[in-house]
Amino acid sequence: MREVTRRELLGWGLTGSAAAVLAGCATPGTTSVNAQPVVPAAGEKVTLTYWAWLKDLQKVADVWNAQHPEIQVEVAWIPGGNSGGYQKMYSALAAGGGPDLAQVEMRTVPEFMLVNGLVDLERYGVSEHAGKFDETLWNQVSFAGGVYGIPQDSGPVGMYYRPDLYEQVGADVPATWAQWAEVAPAFREAGMYIDSFPLDDTSVFTAHAMQAGAAWLRSAEDGWVIDMASDVTLDVARFFDQAIDDDLVTTSANPYSPGWFAAAADDQIASLVSASWGDALLAGVSGAEGKWRVAPAPRWDHGFGSSFIGGSTSAVLANSKHPKEAMEFAVWLNTDPEGIDAMIKYSGIGWSPARDYIGASREEPSEFFGGQRYNTEVFQPATQQQNPDWQWWPITQQTFNILGDGFRRKATGGTLVDAVVAAEARTIEVFRQKGLTIRKAER
Repeated sequence: MREVTRRELLGWGLTGSAAAVLAGCATPGTTSVNAQPVVPAAGEKVTLTYWAWLKDLQKVADVWNAQHPEIQVEVAWIPGGNSGGYQKMYSALAAGGGPDLAQVEMRTVPEFMLVNGLVDLERYGVSEHAGKFDETLWNQVSFAGGVYGIPQDSGPVGMYYRPDLYEQVGADVPATWAQWAEVAPAFREAGMYIDSFPLDDTSVFTAHAMQAGAAWLRSAEDGWVIDMASDVTLDVARFFDQAIDDDLVTTSANPYSPGWFAAAADDQIASLVSASWGDALLAGVSGAEGKWRVAPAPRWDHGFGSSFIGGSTSAVLANSKHPKEAMEFAVWLNTDPEGIDAMIKYSGIGWSPARDYIGASREEPSEFFGGQRYNTEVFQPATQQQNPDWQWWPITQQTFNILGDGFRRKATGGTLVDAVVAAEARTIEVFRQKGLTIRKAER
């Protein structure tokens, strides 16, 4: 992915009032500027605060604390970003306070940038650590010649499947989406589904389009260029429109919902294209141990071998008095083997962004997946097969909400294709309402 230049960042066109609206509340952002760092005196202890929704992250921080008495980290749990965590951060920024570090999703980084909510870590030499991280994920936090967060986790996509159910219907595990569509009817004839398709979680459809090679928005010197309703994306929408119309997938049981768990336990779900972090969730299926395996995601006849769902950063917020120390902790947390192993053990972290270490436990064979070394066989290669041109934009969540509203109309006669076209038009309107410059790509 090409980095956004500083001129392009300014070209996004936010006025002060638009920045406040973008943040989703009335007051933040325009008054929030990077605080003046405080250089601790020799021997003086620095205490950093970290807001995150990861469970038991303090136990991970304590590993660092034991080795760094001069820099101590205190973790405070907050609700997930869109469940109240971001509102809490924006309010704290507007009041001139907040933590030193916070968990911010990759897709939300541009929103925080446009309210001056994040520290550009390039000021503190973060680029010397770039080689420690997966390049695709590093690109997701690199804008305008700066770096606005430390990658924390991601979710490369593969396919979880039941070998016994595939054998029952005499089907091979599909390597392509065309093969997936060919074998899916056999599962319906046997009273099960090959997969589910969520109509109210558009991150799944987004991952499919991303894998096919779509890039919905990109920055340009005069603002943003939108290509959401491209032929690539509409082809993916048509594919799943047909799959839903032919009853090849269930739309009534979203992945990992109570209904889905019940269906999976009752041998009604044969496979699931999902992110690496789904491995822990599958353990919630009653009687599932030893029955599931993992394969690469089916491929389109163009695009990439995988994509990703989710992903967070350890971001240094604008009012931090100790941004350099916060950066040092964030780099350790997300690249040091001790930090990664502790986050897997205590916090159930998603896929590590470290270039050369996935976690000791993830290199071992898995009893749950029948002794398969699925992380090294499937997900590690998947991280090298992702769309490097994908870029998040300043109103990502709002676009997802708009698209979700359209997808839900599928149940009453709408189509995914129409939803995508309408979401592109509405996204353009929202950009312009917020003072952002945007134009359609030439097709």
